[in-house]
Amino acid sequence: MRKNKLKKIFAEGKAVINGWLQIPNSFSAEVMSHQGWDSLTIDMQHGVVDYPNALQMLQAISTTDVVPMARVNWNEPGQIMKILDAGSYGIVCPMVSNRNEAENFVKACLYPPNGYRSFGPIRGLLYGGADYGKHANDEILKFAMIETKESLGNLDNIMSTPGLDGIYIGPADLSLAIGEEPSFDKPEGNKVYDTIMKILEHAKKNKIIAGIHNMKPDYAEKMIKKGFQLVTVGSDQRFVSGGAKEAISRFKKINVKEGKGY
Repeated sequence: MRKNKLKKIFAEGKAVINGWLQIPNSFSAEVMSHQGWDSLTIDMQHGVVDYPNALQMLQAISTTDVVPMARVNWNEPGQIMKILDAGSYGIVCPMVSNRNEAENFVKACLYPPNGYRSFGPIRGLLYGGADYGKHANDEILKFAMIETKESLGNLDNIMSTPGLDGIYIGPADLSLAIGEEPSFDKPEGNKVYDTIMKILEHAKKNKIIAGIHNMKPDYAEKMIKKGFQLVTVGSDQRFVSGGAKEAISRFKKINVKEGKGY
């Protein structure tokens, strides 16, 4: 079976640089795949990506050695199994609040006797190889999102779940969970920042990978230095809109100086 290269990066104590795909298009996914990311995560929760889109995006990612992952829209076994069958090598599961939910998530990703994933990998066999069924349990990564008020009281119970590879912090929902405005890249001294550091310390204690969503590269670099081993930087949609906005702003400034306007 094709090895999950992210596991090697984690084992070496290095950080994975993850990209985020919200645009439901195989060509934009292919373009992103050729930019040097370690992994790309297809967002099936807040993006506008459905299963047929995701399948084609996974095929596009496969033109490179970038590791394909997906964030599902809920801790629902059928959806988790189906996107794994399509060839995703990692699952990010939102809103995991307690040990029971964490266990159910992990079991949906694993074939018996470790879990209850149904066998029918279809494209997983094409991407992973003919022996996919034998080794999938060892290669698929499982990240539980810590972003609810309940989860903050169950950190060790969640993180000590057998088979769970790591946790992933969604700062926006985490902000809401503790009564703050949803946003990203919180500064030191902020209540959300302090909560993020608390979650990180529990991840270190439980010896699992800690991941976090970031908006800017410099903030992601800071999080790596703090001990996060998976950092997401922006998204395809933000790169497109940000690049376009910067270009248009430049031309508008030129026209203002010249006394012209649009």
